[in-house]
Amino acid sequence: MTRRRAARSAAAPNRFERVYAVVRRIPRGRVATYGQVAALAGLPGHARFVGYALAALPAGSRVAWQRVVNAQGRVSPRRDGSGVEALQAAILRREGVRFGREGAIALAAFRWNPGYVRR
Repeated sequence: MTRRRAARSAAAPNRFERVYAVVRRIPRGRVATYGQVAALAGLPGHARFVGYALAALPAGSRVAWQRVVNAQGRVSPRRDGSGVEALQAAILRREGVRFGREGAIALAAFRWNPGYVRR
């Protein structure tokens, strides 16, 4: 393994933790996009990395992975064909997130705005 590759591998867990810290802040009933999470984690342009980080979560993790959706407001299909998309949609519905007829979430209504403070 090259020195550069080893350094990148060592940095990945730290970057995963940055992603998880952002995702933990998304409140129930709200969603964020992969790109939004990446930007808030200080990783702009690395939306795909957010997906990798969430896929690496251990079973039973308390990180609310289900609250992260794609830029169209849709649950992204998994490569492994595990069917987790149906679970993700069911959890989001239980949290009060509504899906339109086309299967997309209205991001204007349900996107998390971390700068907004409820009073």
